[in-house]
Amino acid sequence: MGDYTKAFSFCKRALEIFDKKLPPIHPLLATSYNNIGLVYGNMKKYSEAVASYKRAVEIGQQVLPPCHPNLELYKQNLESIRKK
Repeated sequence: MGDYTKAFSFCKRALEIFDKKLPPIHPLLATSYNNIGLVYGNMKKYSEAVASYKRAVEIGQQVLPPCHPNLELYKQNLESIRKK
């Protein structure tokens, strides 16, 4: 438990694949940035987590309805990490 380096590597690889295969604004990209933010947060790299969550929110706002649960989650994660 707690192998965040490996988790980060997998998340970054997924993002690289999505960047190549998906349009520049896609829900899976938002999910990937959110996942990367989660890993950064667990690694106590809070500024990097904030940047990742911000990107997840930016993309989510463009591709998801305003009340979508994923968008709400991205916003909650961003606010939570800003308090640390």
